[in-house]
Amino acid sequence: MPATIDIDRLADILREAAIAEIMPRFRNLGEGDIREKTSATDLVTEADEAAERFIARRCREIAPDALFVGEESVAADPALLDRLDDADLAIVVDPVDGTANFAAGLPLFAVMAAVVSRGETVAGIIYDPVGDDFMLAEKGAGAFQRTPTGAARILRTAPSLPLAEAIGCVSATYFPVAERAALLPRLGALKIVGNYRCAGHEYRLLASGGTHVSIYSKLMPWDHLAGCLLVAEAGGSFAMADGSPYTPRHRDGAIIAACSSELWTQARQGLLPA
Repeated sequence: MPATIDIDRLADILREAAIAEIMPRFRNLGEGDIREKTSATDLVTEADEAAERFIARRCREIAPDALFVGEESVAADPALLDRLDDADLAIVVDPVDGTANFAAGLPLFAVMAAVVSRGETVAGIIYDPVGDDFMLAEKGAGAFQRTPTGAARILRTAPSLPLAEAIGCVSATYFPVAERAALLPRLGALKIVGNYRCAGHEYRLLASGGTHVSIYSKLMPWDHLAGCLLVAEAGGSFAMADGSPYTPRHRDGAIIAACSSELWTQARQGLLPA
């Protein structure tokens, strides 16, 4: 049986980190609190780093034997990411998904965590600090939204429909130049296409029926593990663009997540170059 941890306690930790370290800094970042990592669009703030330290400390209390893999921890020690592949139990965290939005004062960012056991994602959480609500999933147990009052509702993806009627979120930024040039003209096959610069909120929309398909090419585990499990447990489908299963071990390639297996196939055939 896969090792796991208390997902409700982990969700509470994400919320506590947001209250203590993220929201007090929202629209309140000082000079020097925003820094570039690899480019002008790849940012880190004091909120990212402080929230990750908070979450890591609390995770050690509830799961002392689990490997902690955070986005900012890996930025400081890239070798940490390789340890995820063979870990018996790991907690993978994005302390502020949508950092560019957060830094710009746009209230569209999330805190994400996934629990990985022996290479399999067994739980995922996407927390919205602004709305103060969670979307959570455990493998085989469905997907739910938990409101600030504690009420819960079952999440379901939207019914399948033709690609021409679908709403999609597509992040083309990290596709190789030639593939991006081939992809962009094809997006007209969708009825509506957007990019919120926050995978967490895009996965929340897909899992709750607000959109129909999402496509990504930068496969850092903290960006996709929780969201893909959420979509699958809500009735959707996800896989690598070549049809192979997406796992925590993937770093390269493209991933498609869709409200149904039928729309997944339409998206693969209609949007991505052969």
